[in-house]
Formats: sequence, C-alpha cells, structure tokens
Amino acid sequence: MTVNQPAINASNSIIVRLKIDNKIGMLASVTQTISEMHGIVGAIDLVQAETGVLVRDISIYTHDQEHSEKIITAIKNLHGIEFINFSDRTFLVHLGGKISVRNRIPVKTRDDLSMAYTPGVARVCMDIFEDPEDAYKLTIKGNTIAVVTDGTAVLGLGDIGPKAAMPVMEGKAMLFKEFADIDAWPICLDTTDTEEIIRTVKAIAPGFGGINLEDISAPRCFEIERRLREELDIPVFHDDQHGTAVVSTAALINALKFVNKKVEDIKVVVSGAGAAGTACSKMIMQLGIKNLIGCDSKGAIHAKRNDLNPSKQWFVENTNPNNENGSLKDVIAGADVFLGVSAPNVINGEDVKRMAKDPIVFAMSNPDPEISPDEALPLVAVMATGRSDYPNQINNVLCFPGIFRGALDCLASTINEEMKLATAHAIAGTVKELHLCADYIIPSVFDSSVAPKIAKAVKQAAIKSGVARRVKS
Repeated sequence: MTVNQPAINASNSIIVRLKIDNKIGMLASVTQTISEMHGIVGAIDLVQAETGVLVRDISIYTHDQEHSEKIITAIKNLHGIEFINFSDRTFLVHLGGKISVRNRIPVKTRDDLSMAYTPGVARVCMDIFEDPEDAYKLTIKGNTIAVVTDGTAVLGLGDIGPKAAMPVMEGKAMLFKEFADIDAWPICLDTTDTEEIIRTVKAIAPGFGGINLEDISAPRCFEIERRLREELDIPVFHDDQHGTAVVSTAALINALKFVNKKVEDIKVVVSGAGAAGTACSKMIMQLGIKNLIGCDSKGAIHAKRNDLNPSKQWFVENTNPNNENGSLKDVIAGADVFLGVSAPNVINGEDVKRMAKDPIVFAMSNPDPEISPDEALPLVAVMATGRSDYPNQINNVLCFPGIFRGALDCLASTINEEMKLATAHAIAGTVKELHLCADYIIPSVFDSSVAPKIAKAVKQAAIKSGVARRVKS
C-alpha cells in the first residue's frame, strides 16, 4: 500500500452482478482479473441459473471509487462475461436513511389508543405541567439526545452544508443506540449564524435530555458550546473537541505507562490549534504536563506572535513555558509526545528521529494522518491514529455513548471537567497493565465493557462535583 492510498475496506466495496458462461474456468477468470487489479474478492453468490449461463453477485473490496471503476472496466472486457450492473455497498446501507422511530408499546385496540393518546394522555400532561422534572420519567426526554450540526466542518470534507451532513449525524445516532441504548436524533440546521444556532437549540431543548454538538467549525463552535452550557440545564457536549480530547488523554495515560515516563517530565508538541487541538491540550495538561507547545500552520504559538485569534491566546497564557519559537519541525526536537489533529504529512521520519527516546506519536488527522504510520512505526515506541486499519485507533465512539449514558442516568445538568477526566481514566483502565503493549494502549470500539464503565465513572464524578440531580439509581 502506498503512503497516501486509501485502505481496502468495506466502506469502499461494491457488488457486481454478472452473467457468466457456465463453463469450467469462467468464474476463475473473473476472480483472477479482480486480484490482478488489486481488488479483494468477498462473497460470491449465485443469483439464478439460466440456460448455459449463471448469474452471480460478487462482492469486491476496493481502495476508492476510481479503483472500483477500473475493476469494472476490466471485468467488462472479459470474454464470456456479461456485465449486468453494480451497487456500491455503502450507498445501499444508506438507502432510506439508517435510523427510524419505533413504538415501544402497541396501539392495536381502543384501550391502547385511549391510554397512549387521548383522553388518558391529558392526565400525564398535567402531571408534567405541575412537576416539569417528571418529563424525564414520563417521556422520551430522559433517554434522548439531539445531535446538532450546521454542516460546516464535516469529517475531513469541510463545509458541505446541513443536508450533506445528515448521513454522518444518522451514523452518530446509530452509535448512541448501539453502544449505550440512547435514542438520538439528527438536527441539521440551515444556518451558520451563531446566535440563531444558539436560539434554535435552546428552543428545542425541552424535548431532549442532552445536546451533542457535531461538526461545527471553529472558532464559532467555542462560543456556541459555551453559551449553551451556560443557558441550558441539560448536558451540552461538543464531541469534536471533547470526545477527541478524552480518548487521546486515555491513550496517553497508557502510552506513558508503557514507556515508563512521568507526565511532569515530558515535552509534548501539539499540531493543530483548532477545536480539537485546544481541547486535547487543555485536557492532557490536567494530567500534570508542564511543557506543552501548541503549533498552528505558522509554527509554534508563543508570546511574541501578534497574529493570534482569541481562542489561540489560551496557548500563550498556559503553554510553552520556555517560549520556544519556529516551525513545527523546529520545536518537535526533543519532544516525548507528538499529538496531531491538523493536516496530512506535516512531519516525516527525520522529524521523529529528532524526538526524545521512545517517542509517542498520535497522528489523528483523518483519513490521511500527519505522518504515514508505515513510515513512523519503525521509529516510535507507540503509534496511534484516527484510522481503523492500524492499531490504537483514537475514536470518539469510545467515549460519547458512555458519557451521555452516565449523564442521563444521574440527570446531570452539565458535563464538566471532572466527568471528562473520569471518562479518560475509565477508558484507560479498561486495558489491564498485564496486556499493555505498543499495539494495545486503547480498547477496541467494540469492547462492550467500555460504555458501562464510563457511565459508572461519569455518574460518580457528577455526584461528587455536585451537578447530578439524581444521586440514587
């Protein structure tokens, strides 16, 4: 695999339907062609038999759309093969959307209707009118999250708008349900005005137990989250900031254990001073890190720079104690940890060689990291990325379902620093020290024990810090 070539995986897979002459070797010629084109053959299904031919569906794993098109062209040129059609498996998954609403109780009889709706529902409405807190137990509010976006910073795609952001928000809702049994709903707003977003979220908040802000560009995302946290009495969590920060912190806790370094002795260089970079820096410093240097596209952030926006001023006031200046490549010298949440290929192997002994590299830009894992792995003690095709994936799905599960369970009014730090330690603690190694500093996203452990830790932290309205189960 070349440095920047996308990995072969299910997200880039297709299904081709072919009518193949029913002769010995014909199917083998198709699979051989696919292999020669560097595709991977998955399932081969017989659709139907016709006189002298067999109709088959063949699943093929590819690098990207261009690779798929080249494979299809090669198949079309085979003698004795009639190409019928093809389907992109990822598009098939999205047909009709990925989530739906289902009733929890039947409405089959007159009695069912009279209790679920009128006239019986009126008594429940008045109960909530008299005691609004009862909405948590008598409606979906207590287990429902709004996933809110304006579509301005979607994945690595940028400002693609609210409609194009919908598939990502639906996916987020699926993860809430799968990992924490929380009902979540995509709210894609057709505005980028900060005040209008704040007003809209406040207006819909009564129907939800929490707000997950998603894919809103910096620096607006800081103000939106800050204001909503101040003005709402339900948890507000900007996952692009704090989810990345929590999981990165968990991974760093275990990486430092593995290389046997103390937090107060290390030098950390962070590439990226946007929403994620700022949140990651703030959180890992809570571990006791003394020497952290933030870098943006112009290099190290230090006191003598006069081109910094207000959100970057935090780095001036709280980091870079030795006031180092220069480019990212300058200040990475002697660093124990590189944490990247910026752009592809901003460092290389030579830069890593200039880091301290047993360097830790977290290159989390997605899909192309700050340094190719293939280039970095021989040079580092620990490597982590945001990708699923390499060990130690820093993935927000490890934290946000459990955080909201714990917050909802105790009716927390906010998600504070104590709850986030408790989450990081809960994630890190899932990996037993006996099993800790360079390829395993962070649990799998499919580890079913993670979310319940986080929920318990978050609930305890919320109670201890005084933001829980329910202190008993």
